[in-house]
Amino acid sequence: MPDKTLLTVEDLRVGFTKEGETTFVTHGIDFDIQEGETLALVGESGSGKSVSAMAILDLLPKSAVRRGSIRFGDEDLIAVRPDRLRQLRGGEIGVVFQEPMTAFNPVYTIGKQISDALRLHERLTRAQAMDRVVELLREVGIPEPERRVSAYPHQLSGGQRQRAMIAMAISGSPRMLIADEPTTALDVTVQAEILRLLRSLQKSRGMSILLITHDMGVVAEMADRVVVMKDGEVVESADVFSLFAAPQDDYTRRLLDAVPKPALMVTEPAKPAEDGQEVPAALVVDDLHIRYPGSWRRPGFLAVEGVSFQVPAGKVVGLVGESGSGKSTIGKAVVGLLRAETGRITIDGTDVTQLQGPALARARARYGMVFQDPASSLNPRVTIGESIAEPLVVHRRGMGAAGRRKRVQELLEQVELPAAWASRFPHELSGGQRQRVGIARAIALEPSLLIADEPTSALDVSVQAAVLEIFQELQQRLGFSCLFISHDLAVVELLSESVVVLQQGKIVEQGDARDVLTRPQMPYTQRLVAAAPVPDPVLQRERRAA
Repeated sequence: MPDKTLLTVEDLRVGFTKEGETTFVTHGIDFDIQEGETLALVGESGSGKSVSAMAILDLLPKSAVRRGSIRFGDEDLIAVRPDRLRQLRGGEIGVVFQEPMTAFNPVYTIGKQISDALRLHERLTRAQAMDRVVELLREVGIPEPERRVSAYPHQLSGGQRQRAMIAMAISGSPRMLIADEPTTALDVTVQAEILRLLRSLQKSRGMSILLITHDMGVVAEMADRVVVMKDGEVVESADVFSLFAAPQDDYTRRLLDAVPKPALMVTEPAKPAEDGQEVPAALVVDDLHIRYPGSWRRPGFLAVEGVSFQVPAGKVVGLVGESGSGKSTIGKAVVGLLRAETGRITIDGTDVTQLQGPALARARARYGMVFQDPASSLNPRVTIGESIAEPLVVHRRGMGAAGRRKRVQELLEQVELPAAWASRFPHELSGGQRQRVGIARAIALEPSLLIADEPTSALDVSVQAAVLEIFQELQQRLGFSCLFISHDLAVVELLSESVVVLQQGKIVEQGDARDVLTRPQMPYTQRLVAAAPVPDPVLQRERRAA
């Protein structure tokens, strides 16, 4: 059999030079990719997977240094001339970046940016290039491509922007595609569509794919082989079935064990149902309507319409749905960040929609909120200790500075952070540590109700597992009720007793979490469940073939 190796990386070391001194962040990376194969590079943030992938085309800061060998066909991409490397970028090797909103230039239309990329590699007139752009947008499944070529990046949805990014990446008919976390910020249904598109393009064009991800469900769905990285080194390399069935390295086993397993992968019986004793409701949402105001001479947008559900005292209720379904809007309305047009929101028997002034301020002491992005919800100019103490300053005016310091230390210890870290600033912490700070701040007043809005969506699987473990332990020990908002169905199933499914601002299904997520009755819920990849390549391929 002839050698069908397309890319070979040997002893790759990437470093960054500062003040004349080079610090290497990857050490002796080895892997290869065959023609038409999908190779997944996996690992946590900081493992070196994205740096290694971007080193292939030297898409690194000017301070970066590459050592070793990167052979693409017969060419060494480390020794190749800069003009030849520019030809390879987008021509022979395409790149799909993690966040298309920042990868695209916001001041130019999608059509212009893709046509400019085309004209770098082919002799085309502007009209010919634009015709090709329309064909590419149609190929990647963007509706009305003739109209969308004139759209700016902010005028497309997240999934459409990612499709446009893929259209740009394949515009030069590359032999290999580097896809860096291509589905990280997408809903499960949109993620499934993007993965289906990548598989279809790979089959029709015969491309190889280098997939960088920390999502083991995506790995199970897409990969032929897997390379696992930790601290800048390769710790394990195997075909996808062997790696999931019998991982050899302890780190790989921990990585796989940290992934929440949906019910269809779990063999133990469901938790026994509780007796019929009625539990009082900590939160009652009754016929809620929320409208965002329209712009000049335009009607407002009804984001939530006629939503009713309850969160029993001491229980966790999951609120799930795609982006735009209204789930975060409901969470913000519960804590008073948005006003309801009509309907009632009752917390511990008090209708908070009717409260104003001091009465509303007193009611806010009963609930806390954990936001999706701790980096933007924590003030970067104050220490984490001051951020955690802020609810105490506002609602516990009789508590002195010494009492607040003691309470902050207790809260940090409860979320398993050192008390001495109270003097640190948010940028000095990792994403998972910042989210622990967010939880500590939310429980500072010992609330009866917690609203958690996508609290683990941006975290690595092992960090997510640690945060969820802390969350579960605190919920059981402190006994607070929780409305847990997420698009990750496995996490919702792990934490929640019941689940509410939203579509376009309306409830389409609700009930026991395991029943709804394993035996969904409504077509929309069925699509949500079917779209979520499971971290098992055998089962995932069976689901895809069904």
